[in-house]
Amino acid sequence: MAGPAVLAQGLRKAYGSRVAVDGISLEVRRGECFGFLGPNGAGKTTTMRMLACLSERDAGELAVLGIDPDGDPRALKARLGVVPQEVNLDLELTVLENMLVYARYFGIKAGPARERAMELLRFVDLHERADDTVVKLSGGMQRRLQIARALINDPEMILLDEPTTGLDPQARRMVWERLRDLRAGGTSVVITTHYMDEAERLCDRIVVIDHGRVVREGAPAALVREEVGAEVLELRTEPPGAAALAAAISPSHLVEGEIVMAFGDSAHDMRARADGAGTPYEMVAERRATLEDLFIVLTGHSLREDSPD
Repeated sequence: MAGPAVLAQGLRKAYGSRVAVDGISLEVRRGECFGFLGPNGAGKTTTMRMLACLSERDAGELAVLGIDPDGDPRALKARLGVVPQEVNLDLELTVLENMLVYARYFGIKAGPARERAMELLRFVDLHERADDTVVKLSGGMQRRLQIARALINDPEMILLDEPTTGLDPQARRMVWERLRDLRAGGTSVVITTHYMDEAERLCDRIVVIDHGRVVREGAPAALVREEVGAEVLELRTEPPGAAALAAAISPSHLVEGEIVMAFGDSAHDMRARADGAGTPYEMVAERRATLEDLFIVLTGHSLREDSPD
């Protein structure tokens, strides 16, 4: 039986005095969609670069598809697909030419390369744009072309760093559909994202990273249920009484200035306790708990905030 797609123990990477990844350990199973969540600067991209043979680790053990990326990067790259954050397409070449040039890096002969390229362009719905130069494509189309190009070697695993950043909602959904198709076909998918809905919809499991360390790992819905509860109550009150109000509502809470966020199984019950606390407040929201709430509970700050220095 094949081992895990990724097995990491104590990964560490520093740039000078700045520690980007600080002892991360994790396992990615074959055929699952696994997500890295965390704020900007948390260490997500650095970890992905180590998985993709783009950055050597300073310490720890790492096996990707059973191969040490630092020991035999050529063999591993032949079995991986990588989609970086930045657009790295050849803008002056056509869509098809981008695919064919990339196929040459893997030693794929001209005939099979063209056949494979057109198959993948149909997969991402770009076959009718095969003869257009890349510069004519929208951002969403360019992202889909990057995904298609990363699949030219029929990889066992594809790594995508912030795959839908900057895309409009329709383009994001198209990318999501293609990633679901890949996973359904048995391809292991690893993504970094700061979009909570993306992680909830795509990922079988996630790892929450902050300050280069793993904070929590598991299935998205299960983690939210275990750490946050089912619902969130948001209130606005005068800062002097905010802490006391929050404590009266729920033991799991966060106070940010005049805003109180209380976490629990029932927003209705938490509001009843707020009414009985005797502190005036203004209702802001009653809503379902999300992955962003999970991160706030675990770290005390939002996923969208940069990690503090």
